[in-house]
Amino acid sequence: MELLMWFTRFENTKPISLLIFFITFCAILFYVFGNKKRGERLESYKNMPLQDD
Repeated sequence: MELLMWFTRFENTKPISLLIFFITFCAILFYVFGNKKRGERLESYKNMPLQDD
């Protein structure tokens, strides 16, 4: 119960949420650029809206 009360304090929640968002951001970057084939495939999709014209 004491741990849950620690999370309810605003000064404790901010660094935890920042850490969670930073880890999520790094995981997304690692997912996109971790595999060279996936990165090239995703880069090829960036011009897809312009190819219809």
